[in-house]
Amino acid sequence: MKIRKSAEDYLETMLILKEKHGYIRSVDIAEHLNVTKPSVSYAVKNLRENGYIEMDRSGFITLNESGMKIASEIYSRHKILTNLFTMMGVDPDTAMSDACKVEHCISDETFKAICDYMENK
Repeated sequence: MKIRKSAEDYLETMLILKEKHGYIRSVDIAEHLNVTKPSVSYAVKNLRENGYIEMDRSGFITLNESGMKIASEIYSRHKILTNLFTMMGVDPDTAMSDACKVEHCISDETFKAICDYMENK
């Protein structure tokens, strides 16, 4: 199932927050993405309804298997692309920002070629 770029961003952010803090809360998602709390509430509702996440009574979010799969794929792309751009001499902050844009639209074929290239570097 193909999901929107914004949903991918939310899932990726959730994985990053889980790795960083050990938990995921809506308020931290809003801060990380620099969006409003109502925007996060709307996104979380949609992700929950589509089976990507669960939320407990305390407001803590858990990625389901399908949500974790998407989050892991996007985050992996992000890290690899950031590394490639940095190796090419791009400023690390710019590399990270550009990787976030490219990670959603690059084809699987091109991404695989990048991975193969980087393995042989």
